[in-house]
Amino acid sequence: MIANVLTIAGTDPSGGAGISADLKTFSALGTYGMAAITAVVAQNTVGVRSFQPLDPAFVADQIDAVFDDVTVSAVKIGMVATAGIAEAVASCLSKHPECPVVLDPVMVAKSGDLLLKQDAIAAIRDKLVPIATLITPNLSEAAVLPKKERPDSIDAMKAVLPELHRLGAEWVMLKGGNLPEAASENSIDFLYGKGGTEMLSAPRIRTQNIHGTGCTLSAAIAAYMTRLPLPDSVREAKAYLTEALAESGKLDVGHGHGPVHHFHNLWKSFAAR
Repeated sequence: MIANVLTIAGTDPSGGAGISADLKTFSALGTYGMAAITAVVAQNTVGVRSFQPLDPAFVADQIDAVFDDVTVSAVKIGMVATAGIAEAVASCLSKHPECPVVLDPVMVAKSGDLLLKQDAIAAIRDKLVPIATLITPNLSEAAVLPKKERPDSIDAMKAVLPELHRLGAEWVMLKGGNLPEAASENSIDFLYGKGGTEMLSAPRIRTQNIHGTGCTLSAAIAAYMTRLPLPDSVREAKAYLTEALAESGKLDVGHGHGPVHHFHNLWKSFAAR
């Protein structure tokens, strides 16, 4: 049977990030996508204009409605926007401890715009991280969660991994895609958990089309987790994102940071026919 994967995140009317990216990724990787919306966001490839968080009780009602009716194989959490929403999400998911959870602690958009209220940071750290199977912070988020300086080298990334792990998630994937190029010519991530530390390296794709990369990666991990062990899921998801970045030049979306090509494999098969 096809696995059902739920995203809990905000919207993106330009289609490259948030629930749009998540649902495209779930579908591209052979799973059935579902979505509970936390916030309605006015954004495009250039930046975030504004966002309206939904009532936490309504967010909880969406999540409960899915679990009451559908067998959920995995959950991906993205933008939660407020402390109240983070607490509501944690309360709902705590009733389903058997369901794996990938938490992308979304705090800042690629444009630099904040995607949460200040009180949400502590709620993400204290309520959501401890129930997550895997967290996928980028370098800026890795500095905020344990309140440390941003790790801007490979050695600094390695050093912060145990502190991120102590926050309570089973696994940590620290993303180094925005390391200074002097630190690494490749895209370097680290996976830290039960098996120790694994460095994941892929070619750095030269493109401006990086809108929604964090959403896409975490959604891909959640989709792969429905049929693979977590370390394999992370490796496969990174390979999928690398290819989606490499093929993104075939899209013509917006004037800023464009989206990745979520359906690169499927559309290639259409073209071949």
